[in-house]
Amino acid sequence: MNTPSKTPLSYRDAGVDIEAGERLVDAISPMAKATARAGVMGGLGGFGALFDLKAAGFNDPILVSGTDGVGTKLMLAFETGIHNTVGIDLVAMCANDVLAQGAEPLFFLDYFATGKLEGGIAEAVIAGIAEGCRRSGCALVGGETAEMPGMYPPGHYDLAGFVVGAVDREKVLPRMGDMTPGDTLIGIASSGPHSNGYSLIRRIVEREGLFYGGPSPFSNSETLGEALLTPTRLYAPLVMPLIRSGRIKGLAHITGGGITENTPRMCPDTLVPRIDRAAWTPPPVFHWLQEAGQVDLEEMHRTFNMGIGLVLAVAPEEADAVIADLKAAGEDARVLGELASA
Repeated sequence: MNTPSKTPLSYRDAGVDIEAGERLVDAISPMAKATARAGVMGGLGGFGALFDLKAAGFNDPILVSGTDGVGTKLMLAFETGIHNTVGIDLVAMCANDVLAQGAEPLFFLDYFATGKLEGGIAEAVIAGIAEGCRRSGCALVGGETAEMPGMYPPGHYDLAGFVVGAVDREKVLPRMGDMTPGDTLIGIASSGPHSNGYSLIRRIVEREGLFYGGPSPFSNSETLGEALLTPTRLYAPLVMPLIRSGRIKGLAHITGGGITENTPRMCPDTLVPRIDRAAWTPPPVFHWLQEAGQVDLEEMHRTFNMGIGLVLAVAPEEADAVIADLKAAGEDARVLGELASA
């Protein structure tokens, strides 16, 4: 019995284009190189990335690592075709988290997975990652680009990020043993929802019958998609000098769970944050979300950052000086409340 002849198959026939991956590496290598900082050893292409903590200026370093994603905010990138901001979000979600331990973000790696590599999209995403690294002062030292046919719809992808930071042992945050009732809580502004609450945001947009390419109901100069894709702020360059000065006792990155759930994470069991919600006015996007979605106020504060991206805990006598330093840097910072006995 004769066996029918079969056409020889290649990896490309199975949907994976190795040459496209190599072209992408060539395109992003200059982006990664532009993020180099003290401590980076070598470049892209090795099986692992090397980093010299001594060259980075640490004496008794504690390593702090973090990983995160962008969540369903990616769906807005797919809907709008705007792919150059979600990479900034990716770095920010990771780098701001290690900052809460007092750590300076040192280096970053990304994971980009898609069904089929589309060079323009992948390059835009990774350009955003490189920009996020530049803004946070950390180096993009490597990553993984996975092409997996059949795993994702055309034009879709997923992102994950991994950051390593370091802090000298005596500067590790939070300093729970130093926190006392009456310590001042200072809020630093966000740029909008950052990367949290987007499943609810998308549901509200859908129910309102709005289009991401149409006018924004809360921003006159942007489309709705552009406004909602405003990237997460990167706070390391702003806050690291305050951490090194020893004036910060605790720091909370306000992500999923909002101020309600994130601020207590920096406090000892004996203390609770008392926040005065009248101390700041949430940006227009949050007023629109609450009104359009008929979202309960407590739910708003539990889901969104409500315009506050970081909360710092400082001694009362340091509060004015810390706020003055932040305002001198062009920051919108204000007293939100204080720590009280539990």
